[in-house]
Amino acid sequence: MQQSANRLIAAAIERPVGVCAVVAMVVLFGLIALQAIPIQLAPDVNRPVITITTMWPGAAPAEVEREILNKQEQELSGLENLRTITGRAETGRCRITLEFDVGTDMDKALLLVSNRLDRISAYPNEADSPQLDTAGTDDDAIAWFTVIREPGNNRPIHEYRQFVEDVIKERIERVPGIARVNIYGGSDPEIQIIVEPEKLAQYRITVGSVIQALRNAHISISAGDIEEGKRRYIVRSEGELKSGEDIRQIVIRPADQSENGRTGRVTLSDIAVVQSSYKTPTAIIRVLGEPALPFNATRQSGANIIATMNGIREAVDELQLTAIPGTGLKLQQVYDETVYVNSAIDLVQQNIWVGGMLAALVMLLFLRSIRATLMISLAIPVSIIGAFVAMAALGRSINVVSLAGLAFAVGIVVDSAIVILENIFRLREAGEPARKAALRGANQVWGAVLVSALTTVMVFIPVLVSQLEVGQLFRDIAVAISVAVLLSLLVSITVIPTFASALLRLRGDQRSIVRLRLPVIDAVAERFVA
Repeated sequence: MQQSANRLIAAAIERPVGVCAVVAMVVLFGLIALQAIPIQLAPDVNRPVITITTMWPGAAPAEVEREILNKQEQELSGLENLRTITGRAETGRCRITLEFDVGTDMDKALLLVSNRLDRISAYPNEADSPQLDTAGTDDDAIAWFTVIREPGNNRPIHEYRQFVEDVIKERIERVPGIARVNIYGGSDPEIQIIVEPEKLAQYRITVGSVIQALRNAHISISAGDIEEGKRRYIVRSEGELKSGEDIRQIVIRPADQSENGRTGRVTLSDIAVVQSSYKTPTAIIRVLGEPALPFNATRQSGANIIATMNGIREAVDELQLTAIPGTGLKLQQVYDETVYVNSAIDLVQQNIWVGGMLAALVMLLFLRSIRATLMISLAIPVSIIGAFVAMAALGRSINVVSLAGLAFAVGIVVDSAIVILENIFRLREAGEPARKAALRGANQVWGAVLVSALTTVMVFIPVLVSQLEVGQLFRDIAVAISVAVLLSLLVSITVIPTFASALLRLRGDQRSIVRLRLPVIDAVAERFVA
């Protein structure tokens, strides 16, 4: 290992052009990787949790627990790697949270949960199908919008839900990087059948008979098959109701079931009024006192939040020019996560620049050489920009945590370069030639520099291998610092000796390196020395 390091240092000093080419390639690939790395506010944290929500509008919590929650818990209790199961029944819905062991294959767990739920067939008729969802930071909305009425539009806002789903939601969900759009409030269209009690009494028909007739009319069943020669025909009875007129023509009582011969065939239009309407909204949402339909957009895991938000803005601008005019509605954005992302990233970037300049200033203060300070400062951009290549290869993202790790690394990556350059500087001041001082100075201390870098990297190994939420959250900072430190090690034993052999040469009759003199600081320091 000693000989390998010596050969590497000697090869770098002998081939300065090749070293410069490698440095340029590292910086180039780092800048390219920076364009491909997703940008988001915080790292993705994959929690081994599955949430099951079942809606039963109008049902009391006790009914929801008895008819739905208990059955689901009984089927799900024996799942593989299941740690805890938590159920909660509320008015109109129930929710079950399944927490699995760390490291569980969530795709497989999601499939097993779905199969277990399919075993339950005795759900109430009014209950919706269970909805499965996995928890994660990407479930948070990156944008919120509201749809409100224009002045003079008196149509209830809840009646526009179908328009928002068919037009606005459909367009925004086509934006690359968008996982789904969630709409809150509003109501769906429905067909209302208002029966007249007097007519029911007149025809001696009960409400139960009307309901049963509606169910029988709106059904599609198989009627077997007919064989004709070499052909076989499948017969089906299609009873789907597609319009209000179809509903009005439903036969409640055929003519052959009339009593005393006084009445004949009875249809739904004889005893009820059929009209199109909307369901009664279960919630009313207001924005600044005005009724509104809010909706949000969530991004796909790993999507670039900046590029995704730009696509959303383009989609909204298109809707504002095409679909929205003439509807009496106003679409406005009330939340944009990129505002916080950009401000947080700008703040960390500013700290990186300020920290780098302060580190260079401190080095200049102690080394008293502009050339030496420039050589050491070179390790900062090469190590930081080169770290982006590893982050892109490992699937990490640019966020406040990873940028904080790079900010911490600014002060760490110069340590190895300072140690090696100071030793080279010492030998050069002792009178050794620049090339010999660079080779000997790097060979003397490279082992200490290697141990120092490895100890820094070893500290983050538990974070890198941890599958817990804390490990996932701080993995970006561990990757950023570890890669930057390892790159700084390579820079210190290759780039620093190469540049030192070229920049620390003496000119003319100069016999030793002259250190800069700082007027105020040197005057104060000389008093302490005296």
